[in-house]
Amino acid sequence: MKKSGRTTRRSGGGVIRRIEDTQRIQGGKCNKCVPSELDKANGGRLLVNDRNKYKSMLIRAYSSVWMIGGFALIIYMGHLYIWAMVVVIQIFMAKELFILLRKSHEDKHLPGFKHLNWHFFFTAMLFVYGRILSQRLVNTVTTDKFLYKLVGKFIKYHMVTCYFLYIAGFMWFILALKKKMYKYQFGQYAWTHMILIVVFTQSSFTVANIFEGIFWFLLPASLIVINDIAAYIFGFFFGKTPLIKLSPKKTWEGFIGASVATMISAFVDLSTGWLHCDPGPLFKPEYFALPEWLPGWFPWREISIMPVQWHALCLGLFASIIAPFGGFFASGFKRAFKIKDFGDSIPGHGGITDRMDCQMVMAVFAYIYHQSFIVPQSLSIEMIMDQILMNLPFEEQQTLYMKLGQSIMERQYGES
Repeated sequence: MKKSGRTTRRSGGGVIRRIEDTQRIQGGKCNKCVPSELDKANGGRLLVNDRNKYKSMLIRAYSSVWMIGGFALIIYMGHLYIWAMVVVIQIFMAKELFILLRKSHEDKHLPGFKHLNWHFFFTAMLFVYGRILSQRLVNTVTTDKFLYKLVGKFIKYHMVTCYFLYIAGFMWFILALKKKMYKYQFGQYAWTHMILIVVFTQSSFTVANIFEGIFWFLLPASLIVINDIAAYIFGFFFGKTPLIKLSPKKTWEGFIGASVATMISAFVDLSTGWLHCDPGPLFKPEYFALPEWLPGWFPWREISIMPVQWHALCLGLFASIIAPFGGFFASGFKRAFKIKDFGDSIPGHGGITDRMDCQMVMAVFAYIYHQSFIVPQSLSIEMIMDQILMNLPFEEQQTLYMKLGQSIMERQYGES
C-alpha cells in the first residue's frame, strides 16, 4: 500500500511537472490552459462564487476604460482612422488564430513557411478593401496629380493584381511542400483560408458600415459594448443560474439583465440630444399625444420620438439576443482547442478575438438591416450626387457637368 502511495505521489508530481513545463514552453501565459481545478478552488465557475472576482473586475474595468477612451478618440478623428483601427484589429485577430494550429517542431523544418499565411492575409486585405473603397478614397484623400493618377490606375487594375498575388502565394505553397510534412502543410493552407473567410467576410461589412455613415458603425458597436458590460455586471452581482455549458461563467441573470439594459440604452440614449447629425427624415422627431386619462400631475402631454429610435430598438434586440451567440461560438471553439482565451493582449479580457466575436456578428446584421430597411429604394438627387462625387474621377465629373449643361440647354431651347 505504501509503495502504491509513493507511486501515486510520484505520478501526481510528474503530472504537476508536466503542467509546469507546458506553461513554461508557452511563455507562462495562462490563456493557454483551461482552469478547471482553479475554478473548483474558487467555489465554482460562476462569478458570484469566485473569491478573486473583485480583483479581476478591477483589472477588467481598467482595461475597459482605456479601450473605450481610445475608441472615442478614433471615432472623433474620422472615417479613415476608424478604418485603420479595423485593419489593426484584423491583424491581431489573424495573428491569434494563426498561432492555434502552428506547431514549433514542424515549423523548424519549414523555414519561412509561416510567412505564407501573411502573404495570403495581405492579398485578401488588398482585394476586399480595394473593392470597398474604390474611387471614393482617391477623390477624398488625393490632391497630388501624379499620386492621383497612380492610385487611380492601381484601383482600376486592383483585381488582376490581387489575382496574381494569390497565384504567387499558391505557387509558393506548392514549391514549399516537403515529404512527411504534407498533412501539416495542407492543414495550415486550409486553416489560413478559413481564417480569411471568417475575418474578412465579416470585417468587410464593418468597413461598409463606416462609409455608410459613422453613426451606422458607432450605434451597433456601442450596443455590443453596452451588452457586454451589462452582462458582466448583472452576472457579477446576481448570477446564479448557468446559461450554457459552452461558457460556464455566463448566467441567465446576466443574459436577461443585459438584454433589458441594451434595449433601454438603444431607445433612450438617442432621445437625449447627443446626436448632431444632418437632420434627415430619420432624425426629425415625431410627436405623439399621450392619453387624456393620465393624471394632471404627469409632466408631459406629448412625447417626441425620432424614427431612428425604432431602428435602434431593432438593432438593440439583435445585439442582446442573437449577437451573444457569436460569443458562445467562440467559447466552443476555444474548448475544442483546450484554451481559455485566444490571447492575452488585453488584461482581464483575453485577446482581440475574444472582444470581437459578437462585434463581427453584429456588423453583418447592421449592414443588411441598413440596406434593407433604411436606405431608400428610389433614387434621389442627393444619392446621385453622392455616387458621382465618390465614384467618378474629377475629370469625369467635369465632363458630366459639361454634358449635363449642354443637354439642359438643348432641351430649354428646343421647347422654346
